[in-house]
Amino acid sequence: MTDTGDGAPLSHLAPLPQGRWRREAVVTAVAFTLCLLGGVVGVGVGNDDTVAPPPVVAYVLATVSCAVLPARHRAPLATLAATTVCGLLLPVLGLLPNPLIVAPAVVAAYSCALTARTERRAAGTVSFAAAVLLVASVPFFEADSWQDTSRMATVAAFPLVAGVLGRSTHHRRAYVAAVEERAQRAEETRDSEARQRVGEERVRIARDLHDAVAHQITLANAQASVASHLFDARPEQARQSLRELVRTTGDALDDLRATVGLLRQTGDTAAPAGPPPGLARLPTLLASFRRAGLDVAVDEEGTPRPLAPGVDLTAYRIVQEALTNVAKHAGTGTARVGLVWGRDRVAVTVSDDGAGNRTGAGLTGTGGTGAGGGVPVTPAMGERAPGYGLIGMRERASAIGGRLSAGSRPEGGFLVSSELPAPPVDGTPAEAPSPTAPAPGVPADGGAV
Repeated sequence: MTDTGDGAPLSHLAPLPQGRWRREAVVTAVAFTLCLLGGVVGVGVGNDDTVAPPPVVAYVLATVSCAVLPARHRAPLATLAATTVCGLLLPVLGLLPNPLIVAPAVVAAYSCALTARTERRAAGTVSFAAAVLLVASVPFFEADSWQDTSRMATVAAFPLVAGVLGRSTHHRRAYVAAVEERAQRAEETRDSEARQRVGEERVRIARDLHDAVAHQITLANAQASVASHLFDARPEQARQSLRELVRTTGDALDDLRATVGLLRQTGDTAAPAGPPPGLARLPTLLASFRRAGLDVAVDEEGTPRPLAPGVDLTAYRIVQEALTNVAKHAGTGTARVGLVWGRDRVAVTVSDDGAGNRTGAGLTGTGGTGAGGGVPVTPAMGERAPGYGLIGMRERASAIGGRLSAGSRPEGGFLVSSELPAPPVDGTPAEAPSPTAPAPGVPADGGAV
């Protein structure tokens, strides 16, 4: 398999396409005609040009030199050598060297320069062919005649001009091929980036759905369990629990509607979109857990300040998910949330003193009723496959440049601790707690998961 003049690979045994056959026929016919016209010109007395019918040797020369032209794509050097030898035989055959009679050599020089791999090879082969044709024309002309000198230069210049044109065509085709390749690579890169963005968006939406809805469903499950547990013995408390259940499920539907509304396409009815939740909504979040029977205490140190939207949302989701896991798995009715504001960090911790069992990235609860009047854990709440709560919290913290650790406390219970970036603002006190100092109740090793 070799490279053709137009950059298309062509096998020695593969037939030429119909369009290529037509082009080869036209090129060969034109070269044959020009070669015969060159054979018509002769030299008379006093070096005057004479015109006479082409002799038989002109037909033979034109036939032989043009017959090898179709092979110039497969063997350009051999074709150029054959046509140059035919030009070298002009003095022997008594034919006058002129640009027309060397037309096959000019065509072969163009193809050789077009397919040469390097500039040096192209220049060397074409220059050698031009020199041979120049030598062949010397016996016919007198060196001291300007007219003869111009004729000799013209015979030698035509292959050189053809070589320059062939090399220019080679560079132009290489440039076009490089541009097309870059455009194809750019398109593939755009497709890859689009697929990556789609994957990241799917993970983000899945994480938002988990964070926004899971804790509401957990609370609803707990409230339904309380209502079922107290339905016969304490009907008034059961009705109160059912009323809280209605409110919780309504909040869950609102969060679900807001999250799924992001998937609407252009032109769909726009859903009302409120600001994303943050630590400003922390009292409302804690109130929902308290209504479900989980007593949550808050410890805050340092001077609170506004956070970036992504950091604010991450802090809220970490508290939300950690408290949801306490309600589901801790086997206790109390939890503690800690906020420590440092100079350029905010530490968020959620801890409990329960004895629930947790495994891996998900958490698996135990049956029974939590100590201290906690939420009763039913079989529907307890025996579940591991989830993705801790994984989601850690991914959220890492995405904004923070870190999160989770693990059992030596004194019992479970601790989720995170440090999130909180750039200082004007007025931040210099004595703010150092971000490297552990928050209250945070183990020194971090218990990284």
